[in-house]
Amino acid sequence: MMFPPFRPQRHPQLSGLLLFLAILLTASHAAAQADPPATGTIIGTAAGANGEVYAGVKVALSAAGGSSPLMQTTGDDGQFRFNDVPAGPFSITLSSGGFTTRTVNGVLEAGEVYDAQRVVLTLARTTSSVVVSASEHEIAQEQINVELKQRILGVIPNFYVSYDQYFAPMTARQKLYLALRSNVDPVAFAGAAVVAGVEQADDTFPAYGGGAAGYATRFGQAYGDGFIANLVGNGLLAAAFRQDPRFFYKGTGSVGSRIWYSVYTSVMCKGDNGHWQVDYSGILGGVAAGGISDLYYPAQNRNGAAITFEGAGEGIGISILSNLAQEFLIKRITPHAGKLSSQQP
Repeated sequence: MMFPPFRPQRHPQLSGLLLFLAILLTASHAAAQADPPATGTIIGTAAGANGEVYAGVKVALSAAGGSSPLMQTTGDDGQFRFNDVPAGPFSITLSSGGFTTRTVNGVLEAGEVYDAQRVVLTLARTTSSVVVSASEHEIAQEQINVELKQRILGVIPNFYVSYDQYFAPMTARQKLYLALRSNVDPVAFAGAAVVAGVEQADDTFPAYGGGAAGYATRFGQAYGDGFIANLVGNGLLAAAFRQDPRFFYKGTGSVGSRIWYSVYTSVMCKGDNGHWQVDYSGILGGVAAGGISDLYYPAQNRNGAAITFEGAGEGIGISILSNLAQEFLIKRITPHAGKLSSQQP
């Protein structure tokens, strides 16, 4: 069916209205067809210097492309969350009575969940009150207490990972304590028992023989390997070189940046001064542990210097894989990962 042509000049008022509606419909259709604005999510936690989390903290978000700042307060768990934030630069300001205002700046990528992690609020200075704050030693001890509750699937120790944004260096005694605490964990004995059983079945180290005596010898060798490597690298050398043996979870940024961070931290660590430096304690700890093990391995199974250094190189490769697992998987399957007690500011 053919319709007669529309001639707006014959009806000026009607034609003006129809023209306006046509323009409006065209604009609406174009807007509907346009790509939706790229957005992401920003999360974080308001916390104190001692690791406690704060509820009721005012959080103001200013984002590129946004109108007036978005406002909310932290919940009982101290957390805040802004959804559908336009991608691009942003700033978050946290404020609460009696505390110094803190501002966090960043860049949000489209589709990203940006984790500001723990934003530490400190007590504001006043002339009429005395502020008593915890020492770095006390903060480090509280962090260790939290880390000792971290177990993969609730069973396997995950003590050498820090999910806390605030860095408090451990003392030499605390490093040795954490190493010894790891070495006497029941899972360390269970792991050595499993390794000894596998070696017994494969007749690894034939000089040890069979039966109960052979199994006991293999168990002692397997447990000794882990004990020495941990004590020397994460305890003694970490204390001597003043380096932190823990892996510090990143958790934010692009996938590529987190992969690079996992590789980087396989040979670099934080010094007690908070700066990144070559991980002498971890690398030399592997070499030293390999050399010490030669003292009690059967003569025909001793590695020699070349194999010892080759083993240290393999240890770096294993460290990369471990760091990747920590960065992308293990936190999800570790109950109580980095969780601290809640406190109202």
